[in-house]
Amino acid sequence: MSAEHATFSVHRALPQVELLDAHYVDHAFGRHTHDTYVVAAITAGVEEFHYGGGIERAGAGTVALVNPEVVVTGHAGVPEGWGYRVLYPAVESVLDVAADLRPVGAGTPAFTTAVAHDDELARLVHAVHGAVGRDDALAASTAFRLLVARLLRTHAAPRTAQRVGSAGALAVVRARELLRARLVDPPGLEELAAAVGARPFPLLRAFRDAHGLPPHAWLNQQRVAAARSLLRRGVPPAEVAVAVGFVDQAHLSRHFRRSVGVPPGAYRRAVQERTRPPRPAPGTVGA
Repeated sequence: MSAEHATFSVHRALPQVELLDAHYVDHAFGRHTHDTYVVAAITAGVEEFHYGGGIERAGAGTVALVNPEVVVTGHAGVPEGWGYRVLYPAVESVLDVAADLRPVGAGTPAFTTAVAHDDELARLVHAVHGAVGRDDALAASTAFRLLVARLLRTHAAPRTAQRVGSAGALAVVRARELLRARLVDPPGLEELAAAVGARPFPLLRAFRDAHGLPPHAWLNQQRVAAARSLLRRGVPPAEVAVAVGFVDQAHLSRHFRRSVGVPPGAYRRAVQERTRPPRPAPGTVGA
């Protein structure tokens, strides 16, 4: 049985895409969301994940696909765990490719399947990872655009915009805005409900219906997202923990790894290393 490992990386040629190469056996991802798409080529074993109200199984050779802001988990589906290579493309990076392929205003793409049996798609995921590993900017950006084009043509459709009309939905929107504004010192449920003109239990139910998570769990997801932004700028994890509202670095690490798959320190090192500009070749004269 292989030991667990996880390597996070980014590349200057793909500034809006993060990559993960990992093998997990005992590690389990708790209920969380991504503000990016998730495209995961399974290389070994089986991953099981709760998604869309059911349990999906992704085995070796398949590609797991997750839409932004959808609650998902992840754990081993067989005793030996699972290995995978993952891409986390920002919504903007997918829309940039979509603009070349679809009429303007066609809507934000959404995956139509959670597990794709698509050998070419899996090959393109590996091609992006391989090019990033070789520090080949042209190959990485080319493979990524080909991958997104295949996703859009084969496994996605425009997402219908949701209307916000009911009083409960409006209260959720206001609650969400208030929680983002008070990331470090959030109100209690009673104070939050009073601030948005709702009762505590109806707000709790409406919030869970809208986001798949209660307000406190959703807030921790926002803290993790804010932490990622600070870590990308080189802020030390201990300072990040305080800045985003976690009690200490240990609490940041626990929530961060359950959502991202690597500790915050490893994420920071990977991002800092791969976003540095390349060194000039010997004999090259700088501009």
